[in-house]
Amino acid sequence: QVQLVGSGGGLVQAGGSLRLSCAASGRTFSNYVMGWFRQAPGKEREFVAAISRGGGSTMYAASVKGRFTISRDNAKNTVYLQMNSLKPEDTAVYYCAAGTTGWGTSREADFGSWGQGTQVTVSS
Repeated sequence: QVQLVGSGGGLVQAGGSLRLSCAASGRTFSNYVMGWFRQAPGKEREFVAAISRGGGSTMYAASVKGRFTISRDNAKNTVYLQMNSLKPEDTAVYYCAAGTTGWGTSREADFGSWGQGTQVTVSS
């Protein structure tokens, strides 16, 4: 499995921006569909965004579409999540994940490798 290490979380005011990064090691990064999920306190983990192996296709949860952008740099084995216009309801632990199934899934079960999570807190 690929090993993932997320970073970039922190505390930001509503309307602000953060950029999360997730560095991969151990396997060929470009073989993996990459995704971001998040889990807010007291809630189940939910899908945020995903990007295809080559980076040409992306998909987003409705709640973040237009505000968040997922991207990847296969030369650097890194996936990013640019988060703009942040809202208090974006507060959560954010997890990067890697999957080897076909493109188009947002199911947790289709992502076999997970990072440790990074906290994002948005104050009102």
